[in-house]
Amino acid sequence: MITTQQIQQYRDEGAVVVPGVLDEPTRLRMKSVLADWVEGSREVTAHTDLYDLEPGHTAADPRVRRIKKPHLAHPVFYEFARSKALADCLRALLGPSARLYGSKLNLKAPGFGSPVEWHQDWAFYPHTNDDILAVGVMLDDTTLENGAMYVLPGTHKGPTYDHHGADGYFCGAMDPDTSGLDFSKAVACEGPAGSCSFHHVRAVHGSAQNTSAKPRGLVLYEVAAVDSFPLLGVSNYDDFKSRLLYGEETVQPRFRETPVRMPLPPAKNQGSIYENQTAGKRYFGFADNSPVSEAT
Repeated sequence: MITTQQIQQYRDEGAVVVPGVLDEPTRLRMKSVLADWVEGSREVTAHTDLYDLEPGHTAADPRVRRIKKPHLAHPVFYEFARSKALADCLRALLGPSARLYGSKLNLKAPGFGSPVEWHQDWAFYPHTNDDILAVGVMLDDTTLENGAMYVLPGTHKGPTYDHHGADGYFCGAMDPDTSGLDFSKAVACEGPAGSCSFHHVRAVHGSAQNTSAKPRGLVLYEVAAVDSFPLLGVSNYDDFKSRLLYGEETVQPRFRETPVRMPLPPAKNQGSIYENQTAGKRYFGFADNSPVSEAT
């Protein structure tokens, strides 16, 4: 599924797009499940264990920006995470054994679709080594116009940037004015539906609002080499073991010297990255930057 040239691009730039990893029948199943979830969101008015809602969400005009942990919410998403096609790619990039760290399904509906400010995934969940990546499964044709993810090539080899706001609390976003990075050099991860992007956990990335009339659905799987252990600890070891995607389990962490900043003190606006980033500076901008309440 993945060529030698694509593997080298990932090593050099920190990101690569591989077409055709997701087969068409599975993609259509995922789209059908997603449509049912969006329809079901008409019944909720605040974030739930499944839904992360856009500001302005109503029953008449449902606006969902994220489905939380889709691999637990419907079997089709876990089946693909464990598929041979995806495992072949992951083995080439992470090695002989890997574990699912987490999953989410980010939606950018036509005409709005929340942006995600510049950040590194590494800032959220540092591990004993950085053999970690995120797989972005494109449920729709993905372009600049409908909110493709941008990656700054080579940043996976650089520092871990400050993701804390002016008050010193973690906010899940970099300050674009003080980072020293040239964001004009960012490259969009575009591709036809069924493609998968792979970006390194330390690569700086973000995405703009969807300005098109076309949707953009992106399933994100965060995957770590099996001997990469989270520095914030393992709260449920049985669950941790159950997320082995392929290969052999181990309880021997591998350590590699990497630049780390802990996501502490915790974000004042708890929840998803969208909630965290309401406390940070905006680069991509959004008309309504207000947090959405959690269901009680």
